Amino acid sequence: MLAALLDIPKPVEANPLKLTRLPDPLPGDGEVLIRVSACGICHTDLHAVEGDIALPRLPLIPGHQIVGVVEARGQNANRFKEGDRIGVAWLHRACGRCVYCGRGDENLCERAEFTGLQTNGGYAGLTVADEAFAYPMPGGFSDLQAAPLLCAGVIGYRALKLSGLRRGERLGLYGFGASAHIVIQIARYWNSEVYVFTRSAEHQRLARDLGAAWVGRAEETPPEKIQAAIIFAPAGRLVLDALRVLDKGGTVALAGITMTPIPEIDYAGLLYHERKLASVANATRHDAEELLALAAEIPLRTEVEIFTLAGINQALRKLKDGRIRGAGVIEMEKAGN
Repeated sequence: MLAALLDIPKPVEANPLKLTRLPDPLPGDGEVLIRVSACGICHTDLHAVEGDIALPRLPLIPGHQIVGVVEARGQNANRFKEGDRIGVAWLHRACGRCVYCGRGDENLCERAEFTGLQTNGGYAGLTVADEAFAYPMPGGFSDLQAAPLLCAGVIGYRALKLSGLRRGERLGLYGFGASAHIVIQIARYWNSEVYVFTRSAEHQRLARDLGAAWVGRAEETPPEKIQAAIIFAPAGRLVLDALRVLDKGGTVALAGITMTPIPEIDYAGLLYHERKLASVANATRHDAEELLALAAEIPLRTEVEIFTLAGINQALRKLKDGRIRGAGVIEMEKAGN
């Protein structure tokens, strides 16, 4: 199979991913082999490729928003059949035995494995997944449209839940990339006003197209206080900007896997009156199942920019520069697999 392989983390400007022919993987016990048709491009992939997060294995194939069809099944894999269209997300496997798994927080599992981190991901013609952590994909979405739902959608949905937003309340979104352009549609479906804070003129236009009640920069003041906020951009200073316009009792959810240092917070001026900060770590299978059902119900519309596997380094550079409208997706059929 053809794959985009990472040998050594380095800035994307140095083209760290190399197209390589590798032996086709084989599914193990309880696993399925998937022929990849589309794989979303995520900021976590960018952080992995550039070495911003620890990599437990090298070489590595990144990519964790995978849509494809079951090519083969390993022993005791009976949940899907060959030809089924399924999706694979960030959580590759959880132990099911630790205290976190026992209380339903498998996203915090002490022995969790993640797609495109501990295991090879979807920047390849074929990949292997634990069938218990794969998802039947809803109809009404092409493979390219469905791929961003599996991380941008799922993480955005978990962040929305942790923000405590109630239907009809005002939500602030800081950064307007792949996750935010999905979250705004859910919030609007819940009859909530959404204020979008972003520097990009193109992202501002997309936010207005998707129903934002107000659009501006983080340092600006919106017309009303917000009851919840989600910060997608990995900039710690945005925490102060969000707290400044957050109503009493509100929550700021931090959705990134990394963030620059948060400046000193004025407790009396910004955090008092039961304002809260909450970090978002991974997601559970239940989050993914809820989001996929909601995506079909609304229905969600994902804005995608399509790339080839051969252009993955250029795609990651464009992501780093904030120049992708909506979500970037690799279309594997164009990669010669």
